Amino acid sequence: MSGSNSSAAKGRYSAFLFDMDGTILNSIAAAERIWGAWAVRHGLDVASFLPTIHGARAVDTVARLALPGVDPELEAIGITQAEIADVEGIVEVPGAANFLKSLSADKWAVVTSAPRDLAARRMKAAGIPVPAVLVTAEDVAAGKPHPDCYLLAASRLGVDAGDCLIFEDAPVGIAAGEAAGATVMVVTATHLHPMDTPHSSIKGYETMFAKTDGDGFMRLEERSA
Repeated sequence: MSGSNSSAAKGRYSAFLFDMDGTILNSIAAAERIWGAWAVRHGLDVASFLPTIHGARAVDTVARLALPGVDPELEAIGITQAEIADVEGIVEVPGAANFLKSLSADKWAVVTSAPRDLAARRMKAAGIPVPAVLVTAEDVAAGKPHPDCYLLAASRLGVDAGDCLIFEDAPVGIAAGEAAGATVMVVTATHLHPMDTPHSSIKGYETMFAKTDGDGFMRLEERSA
C-alpha cells in the first residue's frame, strides 16, 4: 500500500464504497472516444476538455460549459446512449472483480456518476459483479463533488458514511468522499501522473483483501510479497 499516509486506511470500517470508472474498471478509452467526438462537434479544444469529464455526471459536465443553445439534459442523454453502445476496451482495474466478489453483499456498494444503464453495461463488459446497492446519476439531485451519493449509499447499507472507506480516483469524487466524512483511498491504476493527495493510495486490488472482525467491521489488508 502506498501513499503519503498509508496508515490512514488501516482503520475498521462498516462498509466499502466504490466509485466505478477509474476505480474498479477502466473505461477511459471508450469515454474519451465519445466525449472527444462530442467536443469536436461543439468546437471545443479536445486536449484541454477531456481531463474535465472524469468523475462527474454528464449533465454537470455539459452544464458547466454553459454553451449557447445547448440543453445539458438532452446532450447528456445522447452522450449516455453513445457510451452504452461503445464498451470496446473496457476492462477491470487489476484484481477488482475478485476483490469485490470476496466481500459480503451487505458490506459494499458502487457509487457512480454514470446513469444506471451505462453503469450496468460497463460493469458487465469488465466482468465486475453488480452490487446489491448501486447509486447512480439518477439517484441524486446534486452529483459529485457533493457528498449526496455517498451519504445515500451508506444509508442504503444501513451504516454511517463516517464509518466507511471510499475508493476513488478523481478529484471530484475524492472531494465528495471527504465531504461525506469518510476515509478515502485513492486508486491510481488509471493515473498517468502522480496525484498530490494526503490520502492513502493503491495501484490495484491484486494484493488486497478484506478481513472482518468479530464485531462485523472490516479492515483492508495487503498480502506480503
